[in-house]
Amino acid sequence: QVHVAESGGCFVQPGGSLRLSCAASGFTLDNSAIGWFRHAPGKVREGVGCISGSDGSTGYVESVKGRFTISINNAKNTVYLQMDSLKPEDTAVYFCTVEKGLVCGDVFFAMSEEEYDYWGQGTQVTVSS
Repeated sequence: QVHVAESGGCFVQPGGSLRLSCAASGFTLDNSAIGWFRHAPGKVREGVGCISGSDGSTGYVESVKGRFTISINNAKNTVYLQMDSLKPEDTAVYFCTVEKGLVCGDVFFAMSEEEYDYWGQGTQVTVSS
């Protein structure tokens, strides 16, 4: 079965930390760009960051730089999103996306939703006191 699945979302207080996982099955992430998007009610879906499966290079949206870190464990075929110093505005459903044959960069987030090869089901992150 070819799919990706996110996990790790939960309720956390402002200033807290959380790590999300994106596990891929049925294919390797080694030659793909893997990105994290988030979508909050009433707001447009936005890219958070991405990572290249080949060399681990990353990129982040300005609002999360210094707080979020994306990493990959190629042996486990899994990508992680470490979120620190969480803010209420980080509250959203977080999605993992994959585009085969691509590296992380501006072109990854310029793609339309329909162009990505795979989407996870999403995991809810709620940051509130």
